[in-house]
Amino acid sequence: MRIRSLGVIDDAVVELSPGFTAVTGETGAGKTMVVTSLGLLLGGRADAALVRIGAKSAVVEGRVKVPAEASAVVRAEEAGAELDDGALLISRTVSAEGRSRAHLGGRSVPVGLLGELADDLVAVHGQTDQQGLLKPARQRQALDRYAGDAVAVPLAKYTAAYRRFRAVDTELEEITTRARERAQEADLLRFGIEEIAGVEPRAGEDVELAAEAERLGHAEALASAATAAHSALAGNPEDPEGVDATLLVGGAQRALDAVRAHDPALAALGERIGEIGILLSDVAGELAGYADDLDADPLRLAAVEERRAALAQLTRKYGETIDAVLAWAEDSATRLTELEGDDERIGELTAERDALRGELAGLAQALTDARGEAAERFAAAVTAELASLAMPHARVSIAIGQSEDPSGIEVGGRAVAYGPSGVDEVELLLAPHPGAPPRPIAKGASGGELSRVMLAVEVVFAGSDPVPTYLFDEVDAGVGGKAAVEVGRRLARLARSAQVVVVTHLPQVAAFADRQLLVEKTNDGSVTRSGVKVLEGEERVRELSRMLAGQEDSETARAHAEELLAAARVES
Repeated sequence: MRIRSLGVIDDAVVELSPGFTAVTGETGAGKTMVVTSLGLLLGGRADAALVRIGAKSAVVEGRVKVPAEASAVVRAEEAGAELDDGALLISRTVSAEGRSRAHLGGRSVPVGLLGELADDLVAVHGQTDQQGLLKPARQRQALDRYAGDAVAVPLAKYTAAYRRFRAVDTELEEITTRARERAQEADLLRFGIEEIAGVEPRAGEDVELAAEAERLGHAEALASAATAAHSALAGNPEDPEGVDATLLVGGAQRALDAVRAHDPALAALGERIGEIGILLSDVAGELAGYADDLDADPLRLAAVEERRAALAQLTRKYGETIDAVLAWAEDSATRLTELEGDDERIGELTAERDALRGELAGLAQALTDARGEAAERFAAAVTAELASLAMPHARVSIAIGQSEDPSGIEVGGRAVAYGPSGVDEVELLLAPHPGAPPRPIAKGASGGELSRVMLAVEVVFAGSDPVPTYLFDEVDAGVGGKAAVEVGRRLARLARSAQVVVVTHLPQVAAFADRQLLVEKTNDGSVTRSGVKVLEGEERVRELSRMLAGQEDSETARAHAEELLAAARVES
């Protein structure tokens, strides 16, 4: 990774070993920025406070090598990303204003896509994750993850049935608790539908009647105008000597007909005048018909206005136009059918709910059985791992129980509480030594024991659900002495099958690393490119001496550091 302007880091390159990398340095030197940087690359939340003071933005770039068949590669290629010699190039930029951008394989992508890839690429664990492991819900999730398809398959069936059960139950409760409201709604709809049916409106009728009312209200003026126009075009029978348009056009045409043989252009004009004469005759005939057909009956006008008033009563209540009123009636009829079928629907929903409750009970029992079988294997595997982490007499067990609830579902002859993940309450128990009663790890584990339980759980996961890279951020907190050596040894063993990165203060852990990175500040308080460096030979001995005794030049500390390195090399 290359990190620029992130926290105390000005510009630094972090080169991780394919095996076990330990990141060390003084408190406050910026070791945690390695974890933060990786979190950003994996779609973690961006925070403007991460941007180094005075910088416009923080940038983290990473090169992640992934198997060609990995699902992360498939998802990245679907997003248009391209691999660089079998590696994904990931970039994340966070501006000082808090805006964030992500790039994957040369393509700009949503930050959420990086988060989708995270589960397949890196498992990040820190002290926050330890606290999360104390929660029963997280312990149940850990067990389910370990169990794989044995739990995932019945859990998927249970979850689908649970969602349907909740939907049916919600609808049934709504119908029964809102019965009065629904009855009132039905009455209003029924009244409206009957009122509309009584008027019997036709689609577009309001528009037609408005036009007719306008015409009837001005019938005399319309008839007078039509008669005058007709006289102007076709003449007035009472005035035989009058001049009209038809007569004038006819004269013009006859004048041109007399000479049309001498000039084609004039002949064409004569033809156009003839067309005008025909058009004038047609319009004159229609005007005569319009005047004859015009109904000036005041009784018809009154009937039209009365009908419009009836339609207006509907448009005031049910829609702006008659078309909208008819649409309201159609929708309301559908809704009324639904409301009037409440009794029948209640019966159907009640029957379906009872059937689903029985189905849930069966699926919950199958889920409990699957978890019980997986719990025995999971507890045995974690116990075996703890033996190699200086807790040889510790025993881990998993308690699976249920809480009684009269309104719950019946499982094993008892009515128990249920939820989207089943009826089981899963709790991780630890007996740290013989004779000690198993107690929840939240109450019975010290900080160092909890760290080792967390590591043991992750090692067990590595065997059943592996990811390419594991990052532990001071997961060895509270551990010291022989236990610290065992933690380092176990991390080294895990690194044989996966990449392991550990941010640590423990020299016993760092000594087992294939590569040790030192994060150190310059005099101005920043971490520059040369501030994250690979330690080898004398430099590594010096750093381990500092971690052991706080004195880099102490001969005793140096001897102890060399002894740790030698022992680690022998075991690796």
